[in-house]
Amino acid sequence: MSNYEALTNKILQKEAVVGVIGMGYVGLPLAMEFASEGFQVIGVDVDARKVETLSLGKSHIIDISEKAIGEALQNQRFRATTDYQELEKANIISICVPTPLTKSHEPDMSYINETISRLKPVIQKGTLLVLESTTYPGTTRDLIHIEFEKEGWVTGEDLFICFSPERIDPGNKQFKPKEVPKVVGGMTEKCSALGQLYYENAFDTVVPVSTPEIAEMTKLLENTFRSINIAFINEMSLLAEELGIDLWEAIDAAKTKPFGFMPFYPGPGVGGHCIPLDPMYLYWKGKEKNFFSRFIDLAQQVNTSMPKHVVEIASKALNKQGKSLSQSRILLVGMAYKNDIDDVRESPALHVYEHLKDANAKLTVLDPFVSSFRDASGEIIHPENEVADLAAYDGVIIMTKHSTIDYDQILETSSCIIDTRNVWTKSYDHVCKIGQA
Repeated sequence: MSNYEALTNKILQKEAVVGVIGMGYVGLPLAMEFASEGFQVIGVDVDARKVETLSLGKSHIIDISEKAIGEALQNQRFRATTDYQELEKANIISICVPTPLTKSHEPDMSYINETISRLKPVIQKGTLLVLESTTYPGTTRDLIHIEFEKEGWVTGEDLFICFSPERIDPGNKQFKPKEVPKVVGGMTEKCSALGQLYYENAFDTVVPVSTPEIAEMTKLLENTFRSINIAFINEMSLLAEELGIDLWEAIDAAKTKPFGFMPFYPGPGVGGHCIPLDPMYLYWKGKEKNFFSRFIDLAQQVNTSMPKHVVEIASKALNKQGKSLSQSRILLVGMAYKNDIDDVRESPALHVYEHLKDANAKLTVLDPFVSSFRDASGEIIHPENEVADLAAYDGVIIMTKHSTIDYDQILETSSCIIDTRNVWTKSYDHVCKIGQA
């Protein structure tokens, strides 16, 4: 029996052991999906504290309940470890490690390279290896396929290689992970077939594409589209402020058209792992071919300028009250990049915080979801869960619209509010809003 036939049978019988490398926002939900479907899952992470927490049945991801982890542990469908040697038992391995950008905004492939280096001594022939980490087109081929070819492995016979982009949206209550269609592209037809068979066990819809490069491009296309459209609406908010127009009302009117318009909304910038970073993978890859995407470049410029604009609005609002931003007591509401989650990755609030600090404002941070974050100097900051005396602040800047915060109290008590999230649709004299004069 060939490796392909053997692995096909194991997947069909749910006897295949699944290894997931990286127990973060992508890897842990994936591990729980397959464990809940009856597969034995080995979760690998280099963070010993994270592994210890998971082994005790505790969750560090807001979307994953401790009940789900506890049941997976109790049913012996999941175990967490720091030991790559455990992956000798795996028939399928999904790689869900970070792919950040360097300070010069170039792809940092060190986590993928390190993972492949650690896998080489332990991976068994006949394994399906899938990369899920967001990256530039060509990564799967260049950093995985070619690396195993150098070892004498034949892709499609000894090893089956695919790319399947993660589509995790932290805090999304509308779509469960399994309800979001799963795109997968393999190095060969057999690779694609096994990848599709694998994901059909945990996702309602699987979308096969012809190559890993198409799958890699799919992810970047999705988030570059969002980045550019967010940048457009952010720029329109700046124009609306100059024209004395309420852009929020204009968007509400425009979206009544049943075709030809998709609503995007202005804000203090973009956050999360995807939108701020993914377009730069595409931009960087284009530069290799001497192709420079002006849309991507301009969108990055606009979106990264928004945190500074928020601080400028705050400064002008305080000036109207005869106060300077320097030494003013400022309450920053929300550090997470979106509502009702604890994720501060690339959050625009981090940049607003630094701009305010540079302006010598006296800062307090309120965020009931975020227990801590690290500022630019490396200091660990612990936000308040609640603030007793709102009237004591010269200004309040709302960065995140968490559902657990009493915004009516803020409206009634605070004398100067900067609203970056359209918390209030009505206009108030003491509320300054992005996209509104």
